Amino acid sequence: ASSGRSVSSTDISAFIGSIPGGIPMGADTGTFSTSNASGSTSQAAFIAESVEAGARLLLMDEDTCATNFMIRDKRMQELVAKEHEPITAYVDRVRQLHEQHGVSTILVMGGSGDYFSAADCVIHMKKYTPHEVTAEARGIAERFATGRTPESGPDFALPRQRHPLAEGLDPRNQYGHFRIQAPETRQLIYGDTRIDLSDVEQLVEQAQTKAIGRALQHMTPAMDGRHAIREIARMLMDDLRAGGLDILDDALVGDLAAFRPLEFIAALNRIRGLRVRQDEGARSET
Repeated sequence: ASSGRSVSSTDISAFIGSIPGGIPMGADTGTFSTSNASGSTSQAAFIAESVEAGARLLLMDEDTCATNFMIRDKRMQELVAKEHEPITAYVDRVRQLHEQHGVSTILVMGGSGDYFSAADCVIHMKKYTPHEVTAEARGIAERFATGRTPESGPDFALPRQRHPLAEGLDPRNQYGHFRIQAPETRQLIYGDTRIDLSDVEQLVEQAQTKAIGRALQHMTPAMDGRHAIREIARMLMDDLRAGGLDILDDALVGDLAAFRPLEFIAALNRIRGLRVRQDEGARSET
């Protein structure tokens, strides 16, 4: 979860049925956009973007997750009926993601045993030593039923594919000066836009972030509304394999470092004002 981040026309309808403010269930979250996402909507967007990007494994730590996104227990179900709750908790989707689309989840959690029933493997960390306790966890799940009602439908619909548009991706600032800078490892300045990558924890040095900024400029011609985000990332990686990082900087200054396509996609998704064309019916493929 990353409260406050921007989201551009992302299909989060598998997790969020409506947004407070009178929008009917399912009417708008298939093309969800905001400049200030909440904890739950930002996590839903991050999962949708990751699946759209081709991720086959999601790593989650409850400390950085939105609690109301992860679980809705029996008592809360009794107090707030499903028709008044827009969020479908991840506990009701995690098996569907794996069984229907081959996307696995590794979840670090110490606050809810409701995931025991969904887990293939349970590992108990005791004084930093792992102990496999799947059979014990399953026995506990059978003896102490949660009583909660699953709230998802039978299928997990993959997010619709999005096709970025070059509009708004100008690397020049308001004075017409070329400006792609990485003042910090997880901060990218692109023209007049500051891209916050604080929740993209895999970035470890500024040279990667600067290279991602140059990569955004390099791939802007392909952002014509015809190429899906994953396709653009694949084209970029092909270019880098053929020509190396030098193709991203005419000056050949040697201060760029390699990155993964997922980090490039994460930066693209966090550009405030990003415009995309979304396929109406097509879904992403894993």
